[in-house]
Amino acid sequence: MLNIADTLHQWYGRARPFALATVTQVSGSAPLPVGTALAVDIEGTAVGNVSGGCVEAAVYELCRHVLAQGGPPARTRFGYSDDDAFAVGLTCGGEIEVLVQRVEPAAETHLAATLEAVLADRSCAVAHVVDGPDHLLGRTLHVPADEPHDGTLGGADEDKTVVAHARALLRAGRTARIEVGGEADTCPTRLTLLVHTHAHRPRMLIFGAVDFAAALSQAGRFLGYQVTVCDARPVFATPARFPHADEIVTAWPHRYLADTETDARTAVCVLTHDAKFDIPLLRLALALPVGYVGAMGSRRTHGQRVGLLREAGVSEEQLARLHSPIGLDLGARTPEETAVSITAEIIAHTNHGTGLPLSHGTGRIHPPAHPLPDYATAP
Repeated sequence: MLNIADTLHQWYGRARPFALATVTQVSGSAPLPVGTALAVDIEGTAVGNVSGGCVEAAVYELCRHVLAQGGPPARTRFGYSDDDAFAVGLTCGGEIEVLVQRVEPAAETHLAATLEAVLADRSCAVAHVVDGPDHLLGRTLHVPADEPHDGTLGGADEDKTVVAHARALLRAGRTARIEVGGEADTCPTRLTLLVHTHAHRPRMLIFGAVDFAAALSQAGRFLGYQVTVCDARPVFATPARFPHADEIVTAWPHRYLADTETDARTAVCVLTHDAKFDIPLLRLALALPVGYVGAMGSRRTHGQRVGLLREAGVSEEQLARLHSPIGLDLGARTPEETAVSITAEIIAHTNHGTGLPLSHGTGRIHPPAHPLPDYATAP
């Protein structure tokens, strides 16, 4: 639902009831991920989508029906029809589950808090009940990153468990389904929730004010990263050379990394190509719970670098995290091509992709979400 937060916030401001259709489960090659939503207001105005066009008309009519009739939320599934390729369904071969519910702004005030947080770019999550008892179906909890949650699922134990899961997903910047409850002593009610997250932009830290860094900062920003370029040489680390970077820092790389904020989504790209910068920087980076660490250089440089890192006390487990030489083998030559190579590797690593051409595979294009790392789920 957060993909249409701006319009929903406007409808809240006008106290305008609307129907909200949310993709709650995806299997196969569905075009859009879980959490994507379409909404229809009382006047028939529609915003958003759930399938990229395949089943929008059918979902729109279901939204109009729910708005007119009221009652509990409705769940429905759409998939490809082998008997009639022109039937309502997903011609891509996937299947989606959609939950449609009527939202009354005057009653669902905590959802307004989520929409306001998203528009203000404050990190938050909203936990959305997509399967469970009828009286809880469609209910939401607003979960800010650092403040008490808003709303309830009817019990303190259920709320506490859901909030803990939501904050773990928020730390990882991921929207996902969770299941809680079914335990007689704590959470007797079995619930399935979709946790929508809105996190600050992940950081891309580029070390080395070189031409490759200029192209990479542009590619990183295009992908939604908050980009910092850091170099110890003030003559090279200038805004004029890196117009696409959000921040230019003149400092010794390892000292800056030690003092700046990182998390499980941070990408560290070392382009300095100089051992006096690389070794202390990589020694620190590989000890941090960041999402990606890559270093530029030839295979000969890589071999020498690994030897120096071992001498500096870096463990084999930590060295296994190092992407060096940085990037995928695309035959890249120019700084722009190299930036594509690097960002392609970051995307593949983040999403646990193979990096191989899709035409060489036979399995699912969109596999199930990979489990969260331990440091993302720690309370």
